[in-house]
Amino acid sequence: MANSIKDRLAQAIKDAMRAKDKPRLAALRLASAEFKRIEVDERIEIEDARAVAILDKMVKQRRDSINQYQQAGRQELAEQEAFEIEIIQEFLPEQLTNAELDQLIAEAIATTGAMSMQDMGKVMGILKSKVQGRADMGEVSKLIKSKLS
Repeated sequence: MANSIKDRLAQAIKDAMRAKDKPRLAALRLASAEFKRIEVDERIEIEDARAVAILDKMVKQRRDSINQYQQAGRQELAEQEAFEIEIIQEFLPEQLTNAELDQLIAEAIATTGAMSMQDMGKVMGILKSKVQGRADMGEVSKLIKSKLS
């Protein structure tokens, strides 16, 4: 795994240090620290699939924070979170377009034979591995609901 997400992150940290880019370095170190924490806690070596899941979760947490900061009128904190999302997303697979996402949802609904909201879990089960890190799962969920209701 010469070019794993973990390796690319380590290289990006070195580049940011050389460039003396403190904001970028801080955001990169957050992701690196999260990888290290999980490796230590679970005594594992993080593979790319797990790295995507971790980074995806970090993006989701920041989206939630942005909403809370905006509601509290703390725009500078919301902007910091948005900046961190941008940095983290550099290490995630390319985001799906709306058309690609619609196509994947339609295929998953067809595959499962989903007819109603009771089938939502089956559809999400198929989609999760395909869209993780490539789309906001909250948005995916809303799209599925709109198609099943």
